[in-house]
Amino acid sequence: MPLSPGVYRMLDARGEALYVGKARALRKRVASYTQVARLPERLRRMVSETATMEIVTTHTEAEALLLEANLIKRLKPRFNIMLRDDKSYPWLMLSENHAFPQIAKHRGKPTPGASYWGPFASAWAVNQTVTAMQRVFLLRSCADTVFSSRTRPCLLHQIKRCSAPCTGRIDKAGYDRLVAQARAFLSGKAGTVQRELAIEMEQAAEALEFERAAALRDRIRGLTHVQGSGVINPASIEDADVIALWQAAGQCCVQVFFIRGGRNNGNRAFFPANARDADAADILGAFIAQFYDDKPPPPLLLLSHELPEAELIGEALGLRAPGVRAPGLGAPGMAGDGGRASRKVELAVPQRGEKRQVLKHALTNAREALERRLAEGAGQAKLLDGVAALFGLEAPPDRIETYDNSHIMGTSAYGVMVVAGADGFMKNAYRKYSIRGPIAPGDDFAMMREVLERRFGRALKEQALNEQAGAGGGRTDWPDLLLIDGGAGQYSAVRSVLDDLGVNDVKLVAIAKGPDRDAGREWFHTGDAPPFQLPPRDAVLYYLQRLRDEAHRFAITTHRAGRSKAISRSELDEIPGIGSARKRALLNHFGSARGVKQAGLADLEAAPGISHETARAIYGHFHRT
Repeated sequence: MPLSPGVYRMLDARGEALYVGKARALRKRVASYTQVARLPERLRRMVSETATMEIVTTHTEAEALLLEANLIKRLKPRFNIMLRDDKSYPWLMLSENHAFPQIAKHRGKPTPGASYWGPFASAWAVNQTVTAMQRVFLLRSCADTVFSSRTRPCLLHQIKRCSAPCTGRIDKAGYDRLVAQARAFLSGKAGTVQRELAIEMEQAAEALEFERAAALRDRIRGLTHVQGSGVINPASIEDADVIALWQAAGQCCVQVFFIRGGRNNGNRAFFPANARDADAADILGAFIAQFYDDKPPPPLLLLSHELPEAELIGEALGLRAPGVRAPGLGAPGMAGDGGRASRKVELAVPQRGEKRQVLKHALTNAREALERRLAEGAGQAKLLDGVAALFGLEAPPDRIETYDNSHIMGTSAYGVMVVAGADGFMKNAYRKYSIRGPIAPGDDFAMMREVLERRFGRALKEQALNEQAGAGGGRTDWPDLLLIDGGAGQYSAVRSVLDDLGVNDVKLVAIAKGPDRDAGREWFHTGDAPPFQLPPRDAVLYYLQRLRDEAHRFAITTHRAGRSKAISRSELDEIPGIGSARKRALLNHFGSARGVKQAGLADLEAAPGISHETARAIYGHFHRT
């Protein structure tokens, strides 16, 4: 092991990552794991399972910290504290490639030709901001295609949320003033904007333009309402994230408030995994490194706990900041900042003043969010105990899988698997299966057979490969309870599939509605006892209904998405070399895919954008002889 900075990975016999760590000196850090008697129980277990190690050297410890966070999010090692956050954050976008810029919500990769402010904690938060910006600055939110086709103002102009540049109700100079005011407001200069509006209102009143003065008065009122005050919109904080951690009962919650331009852009609660035995500083440090792996950090982080590596983390975040920004986009707090030089991010634990009040507010929200989660977990544990007692399981189920199908007379047929456990629905474990067939239209039994054969056949194959590799035959992601929507017939069909596969250690239950299909009067088929019903208001019955209804919802939405995709496809998609542009040109010229199919070679060559070779390829596709 070298003495240089770097990242080390501990791998088990199967080559899967157990732990990822960074070090200022790799040799010293890794050597500490050989003193097994000094390690806590969790690390002893990790060392005992470690078969090999891999290292990557870096130039500095800050680079090692960034690489560590990246590898933890990608590899998901089970002995690391992990941030469960797979969502992208919405931003407020102001287009720049149009004479009359549009304000809108944006999610995903930033594109050139627009400015971005954020991030916002949720779509609701950014939608509220867009609405407020419309009321105050009267900027358009319609798409460019809608803008170019308008002949009269839309409803937003009637309710005083748009200045209607599409129909010439405002000239470009006037609209540019609104855009400049909106930019100043988003950059934290709300006071300047409010003074400008007040001067304009007084001038309009002196000129006896009372309608214009009243409109400016309404905009000033809206601006005052948006600004607010106190811990929600702190005046002394311009661009910062407030990060507070609360621990209780072996679990923790990290609450993050996004403050940009002195305004609260919303908050979100996170519950890091594998953090039961870690102290608050370690959890917070790991959280911050992973949280800003794919988003730009603000210049200030207000924290609830002192971090021993605060200087290192601030330096590392300063390296990260320009790396995630798109070139050519500029404004404070945005996804891009013109590629400016690296800056150090300050990490502070405020002790007094408004910043301390904001932090206390975040701590209160973290505590309440964790208390709600613990209460929900206690209720969930009670329900799982009830499920175990109802179906004769040895222990409360850790993984419940529910299956359902959806189709229309056999077309666009899909099967789905919904997974639930101690923490509720496990949406990252949901699976959808496009039915391959051949299956007779409407044969639900055959569809269910295919889904189960693919799900359990793959799991058994992976188990066999692990056994051959000498990594043990432990089954991963194996259900304790399997629920299907149906009666005795569905139960028998699924039971035969599982028996054919040799899956005999999974409890199978079929849930069938009564003859009147009334919710609350379901019959349960388990195979080892006569069908039975539960009392209509039984809590376990409600829980099982939720599982079945979630599977039904997921099956319906999957089927609808597949059906919409199939409807949008045509025979032209099967022709090599025909992309979306040529497909659109052909449909516009001939009216339909049938018109293209019936066209002669000369007619195809006459279509716009179709060369002689392309026309021959299209004609040959439909006339193979």
